[in-house]
Order: sequence, then C-alpha cells, then structure tokens
Amino acid sequence: MRGPELLEQARKAREAAYVPYSRFKVGAAVMTTDGRVFTGCNIENAAYSPTNCAERTAIFKAVSEGARDFAALAVIADTEEPCPPCGVCRQVISEFFPETAVVYLGNLKGEVRETTIAELLPGAFSKKDLQGTAE
Repeated sequence: MRGPELLEQARKAREAAYVPYSRFKVGAAVMTTDGRVFTGCNIENAAYSPTNCAERTAIFKAVSEGARDFAALAVIADTEEPCPPCGVCRQVISEFFPETAVVYLGNLKGEVRETTIAELLPGAFSKKDLQGTAE
C-alpha cells in the first residue's frame, strides 16, 4: 500500500472521531511490514488530559493485536498544511517505528508531506536510554 491509499484509510478513520469539544477530527492509519493496516481517530474527553490522539489510537490498536513491526504511518486532518503529530504521539511513534519508516502527513485539500520519525523527533528518548537502569 502506498501513501495515497494509506492516507485514504486515515481519512475514513477520521470520520469516526469523537470530538465534541474541539471539533478537530484527525484520522491515522498504520501499516505493518506484513501489509496489515490499523486505523484510529482522536477521542476526546471532557477532562481533556485523557484525550487520545488518532496516531496513538491506531498504534495501540495494532500493538494490542500483536503487531510489532511497522513500515508506515499516515495522519490526516482538515488543516491548512499537512497535519503533523503532536509531541506525545511523536514519542509513541518513535517507540514502535524504525527511524526510517515513512510518515505521510496530509490534509483534506490533498497536500501530502512525506517524512520519517527521525526527522519529526530527532534525539528521541528510547530503549537505549534505559540501559543500565536498576530493575
């Protein structure tokens, strides 16, 4: 599956967003190295901090189904520029995606930016930073 198809899956997932407060719908789709696709949308909460972004919903859904090897991620929203992940999502993406995995950022106008997690979050905190910590 290529970027446009993955973004279309994210666009479809966006429609299920639960956003009664911000009205800012976001959709995401992740693709595993074996071609499986998992989608997610943002889910808000009146208390705000329990809100979950579309990217994390898709990733957590995939991980909860046993997926561990990811090849690509697509994020889409109704924004002026292609929609980037928030900082928390960038950290989660860096946990599960190789630095070279393709990340497609899109908007409803059809604009697409292709990047990688290494470009989105250079110097990410990772497993290697925990080596040597007490158990």
